[in-house]
Amino acid sequence: MNFIDKLSAAWTRNDSLLCVGLDPDLARFPAELRDAPDGIVRFCKAIIDATADLACAFKPQIAYFAALGAEAQLEAICRYLRDTYPHIPLILDAKRGDIGATAHQYAREAFERYGADAVTVNPYMGFDSVEPYMEWADRGVIVLCRTSNAGGSDLQFLDVGGQPLYQHVARLVAEKWNRNGQCALVVGATFPEELAQVRAIVGDMPLLVPGIGAQGGDVAATVRSGRTVGGAGMMINSSRAIMYATPQEGEDFVAAARRVARETRDEINRYRA
Repeated sequence: MNFIDKLSAAWTRNDSLLCVGLDPDLARFPAELRDAPDGIVRFCKAIIDATADLACAFKPQIAYFAALGAEAQLEAICRYLRDTYPHIPLILDAKRGDIGATAHQYAREAFERYGADAVTVNPYMGFDSVEPYMEWADRGVIVLCRTSNAGGSDLQFLDVGGQPLYQHVARLVAEKWNRNGQCALVVGATFPEELAQVRAIVGDMPLLVPGIGAQGGDVAATVRSGRTVGGAGMMINSSRAIMYATPQEGEDFVAAARRVARETRDEINRYRA
């Protein structure tokens, strides 16, 4: 099953557009896991198990692992996801952007070393920086388009032939780059009007949407702007708000994460129809 088919099946199976991000921060771990040699694996597995029936995808952010020298633990987590939850897409958030042979090696890292179903990439260097990922025709290539950070406007709003650059990127990907039907776009929840404009350009292409939860994106505006006619088409990511949810009375971090994930999934679903 290719990435797009697996994602479509996960939307239906779990009745969910929620993507759970995995951004390990040892300072926010429970005390008993902070110094444990396998603490990152144990923590992330607990979050995964608590939310797997509520998510349409999981998205580990590679920088959080690499900064800790924990790539081996990331490999173990990815292997656990593939073995235990093979029906849920695994997205490696790497935002790679380089050309030629280097891009090919980054693709091997994502798809062979970590076994990801999809990877995020940066289009700034053009199509030959993205094309090597497409050699894995069953995997997803998720291209940065309109990012959730305020500084994204420095470049993404530059005029390109009478349209902002992010819309030019959306059209390029939808009309020229998506040769194998494997592409998706990153569009932030913090800009719902731009999200709606991208949806109008790309039709039913999947959108990875960061920016709710800790970044403050409005769930109702996000879903109404980015959903497809069928009420799907989105992977709405929440990372820190779920991973480091504040426990209520009688809860541990696992129960708190599940509660917040369920509340987020259900809130998203209220606006899908």
